[in-house]
Amino acid sequence: MDGVPDRGRSTSPSSRAPNHSPRLGPSRLSSSRIRSSQSSSSSSSSSSSCLWLWFRRKRTKVLLALIALFSLFFFVNYVMLLRLQHQQDRPQPNRKPTLRSSLSLSLQGKWNKNSTSKKIQKGNYARLLALAAHALAENKREPKDLWQEPLVPASSWTPCSDQRNWEPNEGSNGYILVTANGGINQQRVAVCNAVVVARLLNSTLVVPKFMYSSVWRDTSQFRDIYQEEHFINYLAPDIRIVRDLPKKLQSLDLEAISSVITDVDMGKEAKPSFYLKHVLPIILKNQVVHFIGFGNRLAFDPIPFELQRLRCRCNFHALQFVPRIQEAGALLLKRLRGHGGLIGPLDRHFVGPFGELNTETSERNSKKASKYLALHLRFEIDMVAHSLCEFGGGEEERKELEAYREIHFPALALIIKNTKLPSPSELRSEGLCPLTPEEAILMLAALGFNRQTNLFVAGSNLYGGSSRLAALTSLYPKLVTKENLLSSAELKPFANYSSQLAALDFIGCAASDAFAMTDSGSQLSSLVSGYRIYYGGGRMPTIRPNKRRLASIFMKNSSIEWRIFEQRMRKAVRQTKHVQTRPKARSVYRYPRCKECMCRTI
Repeated sequence: MDGVPDRGRSTSPSSRAPNHSPRLGPSRLSSSRIRSSQSSSSSSSSSSSCLWLWFRRKRTKVLLALIALFSLFFFVNYVMLLRLQHQQDRPQPNRKPTLRSSLSLSLQGKWNKNSTSKKIQKGNYARLLALAAHALAENKREPKDLWQEPLVPASSWTPCSDQRNWEPNEGSNGYILVTANGGINQQRVAVCNAVVVARLLNSTLVVPKFMYSSVWRDTSQFRDIYQEEHFINYLAPDIRIVRDLPKKLQSLDLEAISSVITDVDMGKEAKPSFYLKHVLPIILKNQVVHFIGFGNRLAFDPIPFELQRLRCRCNFHALQFVPRIQEAGALLLKRLRGHGGLIGPLDRHFVGPFGELNTETSERNSKKASKYLALHLRFEIDMVAHSLCEFGGGEEERKELEAYREIHFPALALIIKNTKLPSPSELRSEGLCPLTPEEAILMLAALGFNRQTNLFVAGSNLYGGSSRLAALTSLYPKLVTKENLLSSAELKPFANYSSQLAALDFIGCAASDAFAMTDSGSQLSSLVSGYRIYYGGGRMPTIRPNKRRLASIFMKNSSIEWRIFEQRMRKAVRQTKHVQTRPKARSVYRYPRCKECMCRTI
């Protein structure tokens, strides 16, 4: 046996005694020598056996000592991580907002202020987060393609939806009123679709209104977010737009004359034929129709070429933020880039002249701008509740989300009571659950973003409050939000206006050097990724995780090695990073690489 000392072999006296004359019998002396030899052999064997037992005991003690030492190391490391998270959760008054500052308590939002203080949700990834911390501490070189798109195929597409090939529309068939629901991004889609419907029906569009939502609690209207004059004038060659209905029509009871059409009255992504058959007769008869809750109510295919192009023209050219939002957005970008004086490829489309005003010549020459990664965490309570998934909060979480659905999603709550739906685990395995903050940060760490990455997080009003971001801030200390970068005085004009605050997040995400989404179905992520394609020139990568693939990886979180986790995560994300034209029936706002929106140069 390897490594085991030779214990000696028991030999007979005859085999060990020298040759004697056969005439001489054994003498007392020879007998004594034989006994001495036997005693010596036995003593040697016994000594060897004792030595082996001593070695085995010693080796066991050494192994136990090593195990104890490693256990102590991991325990101390865990305690230090908890202390770091605890310190980062504390408010730090009188500290100026910088890229290195920790998250403020304002991240908790109104809902979290009303939640119980004992609720701290850390998820189920303590082991993987510890492995990620060790991997980031090694400070490995980032992969070469981490901040890049496949340049040649991506740069072969250029914006061209501003080109027109038709005569102006007189809008002589009547007026279209639109009241859009949802948040700022759903409203944006509704506005663009309404513009196309107005052209299709040869009608005049009244500047859209935004419905008050019990979820968003924002009274902002079109003119509070977008430049109304620019919107009307830019689209004048396409459709006629007015600010208000004529007085003779304002007094009509539209519901009484059946001129009100709600989202219940039409299916999602209705085809142009539906509008021509069912809506046009109402306009011709009553001179007005009112769409209430108008969102994704126009199909993407089949649509005539010029109407599809009009859709893109409205989204990418006609809708510009008001100066108040542009100015705050320019200040946000300047601080995100470390006061580098850089004008990004999308800046002029979002912040207009304010980008140039914030650029100082001395800074341009003396200080290099910092790259930053933007992460949109779509993990607000409305998304969490609507997903029907579970996120590690146990019975308390289930009761809270159930109560929220009863108030804000009564139709969904009714379906849950009367229909057997997939279980939360089934939903997760199919990739139908939003990524948690813990899962998002593990994805970024596995992709290779180093610990010094400047990370801008949008959607900071997370379910679970600032404690939900503890994992992110401990792994990426340069994490910031708009609440960190802009002072309370700078944010005051936007207080209680969630849509206007969301516009700042939109700017921060769209102008970033790299953008990571956590939910491909999110309107903000879809619109942001579309803008980056349309204006990015093939140099603005977007990370679009396949949540179904990621779910299968995260299911092994209790046993998977970090090296294997990295390999599988990078492969899963790399497969979504290819350049593709718009798939049939998919959104032109998200996939503008199509002949209606962009022109191919190669």
